[in-house]
Amino acid sequence: MAMRVHRPREDAEFDFILGMSAVPVLAYFTGTWPKAIEPCRVMDLVVGGIADEYTGRLTAVRIDITRCPAVTERYGITGAPSCVLLKEGEVVAHGAGPMTVTEVRTLLGDHI
Repeated sequence: MAMRVHRPREDAEFDFILGMSAVPVLAYFTGTWPKAIEPCRVMDLVVGGIADEYTGRLTAVRIDITRCPAVTERYGITGAPSCVLLKEGEVVAHGAGPMTVTEVRTLLGDHI
């Protein structure tokens, strides 16, 4: 995955990224357990493409559930992959499970 997607190593780092972003944040949550690995890899590609397409209008952040448990709990994430769109720190849209580029664009909707 290219550097266009942030990868915080802990909860505080995500909070810093969120606080510094002047544009909406697409946070997508990933897991490393066997059933989550392949769908999460697919989401890496999807979100990477979205990050390219929405350059300057969106901050993309990949959150490993095990590294950022407080952030995961804060947004009620119960499985991976999952996405949350944050605007000014508030959830404006969310999706669960592997998503296509078209589905992520729909999730972004009029918020971007």
